[in-house]
Amino acid sequence: MSLRNAYYHLKTITKHHNMVMRYCFRAGLYRQGLLHDLSKLSPTEFLAGVRYYQGVRSPNNAEREATGVSQAWLHHKGRNRHHYEYWLDYADKPDDDHILRGIAMPRRYVAEMIFDRVSASRVYNGSRYKDSDPLEYYRKGSEKAWFIHEETKAQMAMLLTMWRDEGEEATIAYIKNVFLKEGR
Repeated sequence: MSLRNAYYHLKTITKHHNMVMRYCFRAGLYRQGLLHDLSKLSPTEFLAGVRYYQGVRSPNNAEREATGVSQAWLHHKGRNRHHYEYWLDYADKPDDDHILRGIAMPRRYVAEMIFDRVSASRVYNGSRYKDSDPLEYYRKGSEKAWFIHEETKAQMAMLLTMWRDEGEEATIAYIKNVFLKEGR
């Protein structure tokens, strides 16, 4: 593991954290902003991040390609409620295809997930970032993610579409003043 990779990985995750934190603060989610992604500093996640650091995408993808599984991702999604993968449980009545089912995410975590995806897109795309990037990234991943609860899926699509079409200011105002006040 190189010291150079450690420096740049720490710089990347700090930049991402600070961006999510600012978005969360603007929406009134102060605690979530402060605590966002702190598990990335744990040895399981940080050391894999250093080893597989590339700077243009998540090191979890490189770890998965190299070893067949990302231990860092399994650790991360199991500790961070702003990932829809966290919200899986056994189905009360399993069908022939699925023993697991997605649980509807509380809105405050959906909001944090929006800010997480926007921030990741901004960090990894740099000056090439467009407000449509987070929606495109979400659509690519969610097409095969049968386990996302339908309510969560609809909320994500709606908010990311709003971000693309109406921009950052309008979407954050909507999240703060309407979305977080409407439901659980």
